[in-house]
Amino acid sequence: MSAPAKPNVEPIHSKAQLVEYIAEGSKPRESWRIGTEHEKFVFHLADNSPVAYEGDNGIRALLQGLTQFGWEPVEENGHVIALTQNGANITLEPGGQFELSGAPLLSVHQTCRETNEHLAQVKEIGQKLGVGFLGLGFNPKWKREDIPWMPKGRYAIMRRYMPLKGNLGLDMMLRTCTVQVNLDFSSEADMVKKYRVALALQPIATALWANSPFVDGKPSGFESFRANIWTDTDPDRTGLLPFVFEDGMSFERHVDYVLDVPMYFVYRDGKYIDVAGSSFRDFMQGKLAALPGELPTMGDWADHLTTVFPEVRLKRYLEMRGADGGPWRRLCALPAYWVGLLYDTVALDAAWDLVKDWSMEERASLRAGVPRQGLKTPFRKGTVLDIARQTLKIARDGLDRRGEHDQFGRTEAIFLETLDRSVETGMSPADEMLADFAGRWKGDIDEVYREHCY
Repeated sequence: MSAPAKPNVEPIHSKAQLVEYIAEGSKPRESWRIGTEHEKFVFHLADNSPVAYEGDNGIRALLQGLTQFGWEPVEENGHVIALTQNGANITLEPGGQFELSGAPLLSVHQTCRETNEHLAQVKEIGQKLGVGFLGLGFNPKWKREDIPWMPKGRYAIMRRYMPLKGNLGLDMMLRTCTVQVNLDFSSEADMVKKYRVALALQPIATALWANSPFVDGKPSGFESFRANIWTDTDPDRTGLLPFVFEDGMSFERHVDYVLDVPMYFVYRDGKYIDVAGSSFRDFMQGKLAALPGELPTMGDWADHLTTVFPEVRLKRYLEMRGADGGPWRRLCALPAYWVGLLYDTVALDAAWDLVKDWSMEERASLRAGVPRQGLKTPFRKGTVLDIARQTLKIARDGLDRRGEHDQFGRTEAIFLETLDRSVETGMSPADEMLADFAGRWKGDIDEVYREHCY
């Protein structure tokens, strides 16, 4: 989640401003960038337990330790809650999950180097503090009540409101981790095409990256329990967004959707004001009960955009949100996958040809089936594995055509190689962990922390 941003105090007088704000994200192809984000659990190496914010080896100490690498602290009410450096941010999820929100970069080679450098830094400080970092989509052992909350005002509001809307919202906040990539578009038409392809194929990414099969130390019956959690978090702000596939999809249609999503908070004078459940439309008319007569600013709109959680989120760019956090190599594979599919014209056309005749019922069936069955989920006359193979070929060809080479002359397609094992064997990371749990781990969930620690 985002750190508090510098406020944009431009007042909002019309919906047209909200539409223009998103439309201004359109960029010419030469200005397209790649922003990779990933989260990981922080745990005490001595006993695999959660790490609190305070304490000599707590999350605050971890943040402070990273300042030796040039990171600048961001505070909220006297607490360091984020770090910033050269367009990148390190932020905290509610349960202390540590997130790198990478800078907008030109190539997957660059974003992977950024990821590698970040993980090397946190490991160096973590070793001094006796803490490790785990890359899974859902915490395999900790119970909700055992996880300490981070001191961020927006999380206190969400903590109160989430149980009113679904049964698993607090688990989403405290016990999940993801990896995502943020990508650009050139125009409204380009946005619509990418949005549709990304939403349709998001379950395929969920299956390829499925990496959260355990809950409370035991197999849960899901390959991606993280993906399942989003189905019972808050129906007002999650899902596959059927309107994106309807005629007339536009920046304005998306704004109408976001305006209908209830608010969480308003940020004023360094504090979060609880307005959970209120309407942004009412706010635009000065009818917000908590701030009577006050009109929203563009900063309020930017904040509100961060509180919708569909499978793909449109802000001034598109966020791919369907994948579990996972092994080091898959952190670089995710941006490669989506860049290959969406940033090459031929690949985007091929991906659209693949999904354009899928019905809403079929897309919903994929979304419902993949959390449990992963790559084995039935689809038409085959399975998700068949679609995954096709998308990987499209993505690989797209990356090769992009022609972004490393010092060894390799294209960005090199980062897809870690996915080849999954499509060759039909096994996701979750399948492999379940086999290890039943076999050589002998049912000991603590082996996850030893073998999957960064």
